[in-house]
Amino acid sequence: MSDRLAKRTERISPFYVMELLRRAKQLETDDRDVIHMEIGEPDFPTPQLIIDAGIEHIQTGNVKYTAAAGLPELREKIAGFYRQRYGIAVSAERIFVTPGASGAFLLALGISVNPGEQLLLTDPCYPCNSNFIRLFDGEAGLIPVDAATGYQLTAELIKQHWTPATKGAVIASPSNPAGTLIDREVLKQTIAAVNALDGCFYSDEIYHGLVYGGNACSAIEFSDNVFVINSFSKYFGMTGWRIGWLIVPDKFVEAAEKLAQNIFIATSTHSQYAALAAFDQRTLAELELRRAEFEARRNFLYENLLRLGFDIPVKPDGAFYMYANCSGFTDDSYQFAMDFLETEAVAITPGKDFGVNDASHYIRFAYTTSIDRIALAMQRLERFINKG
Repeated sequence: MSDRLAKRTERISPFYVMELLRRAKQLETDDRDVIHMEIGEPDFPTPQLIIDAGIEHIQTGNVKYTAAAGLPELREKIAGFYRQRYGIAVSAERIFVTPGASGAFLLALGISVNPGEQLLLTDPCYPCNSNFIRLFDGEAGLIPVDAATGYQLTAELIKQHWTPATKGAVIASPSNPAGTLIDREVLKQTIAAVNALDGCFYSDEIYHGLVYGGNACSAIEFSDNVFVINSFSKYFGMTGWRIGWLIVPDKFVEAAEKLAQNIFIATSTHSQYAALAAFDQRTLAELELRRAEFEARRNFLYENLLRLGFDIPVKPDGAFYMYANCSGFTDDSYQFAMDFLETEAVAITPGKDFGVNDASHYIRFAYTTSIDRIALAMQRLERFINKG
């Protein structure tokens, strides 16, 4: 039956960290105390007001499909969030509620990318973004980036790598795995460069809110001709609720509505009602306390990794990741991560999950656990590298 597999599946790369996660779960069944620093999932529970709103709707028993684009009142709430946080007026008609940020990406790419067309991305980057492009028979044009550009694309890099087949460019700010923000002026220039080339610009903003020492700017501040992907998963702590949103340019609204009707029907109804409470001022106040805790964890992990001899070229501005150069200890970060898990029961993500650009020398640490647990992980890491 293997010859009946769709050829596109051969172009989809695996998540290498899932092998680590599988092994970590096995170790836990053997009563090993595994510290999880591999998965990008906040350890805080969903805020109670959000939970209560979801339960309240479920208890009505009237859990029916919503409109494909989402609850009108939630779309208006999201539009209000952009007015409040970014000072930008976004029409609710351009906002589509989706099954997570992944659903937002699939919807954006489904209405804009044709077979054979290329989108430019950073290397390293979140691997699913490349795979989503390949799913639509497009091409992922990976551009090696490093600390010199804060692991971000620039207008110059986009122009340099643009070809007749290129359709657009994707940025992520804060980024995964490096946690860096794109500079405001650089973002403005990259959008202008793509628009001048008559391309599509996609801005992955799912870690907005989780920013330390500054503010993230949204691509929508500089142009209406952009796709903005965001999510309730990270800042709002709603990973398992599977709800995100997409902002599309005006000329894509009709196509987005049509495609959403066919591939999603609608995003989970109780999740949408729950998300209405995400913008309550009490919820936002709680989320800001969590953001401060993530910042404290970032600082603690950063200082300890440097102390142990890891090189971190750029201190993260946001998200909850540390992308550390481990070349002082190994030339194979995947094997390093596997051995570290086996001997010390700490799970981390090897660089090969994020691309090919010097990937064997990098490891991503997710600080999605308490400082006490991070401190214990650092003790185990120190013991591990000293044994080596």
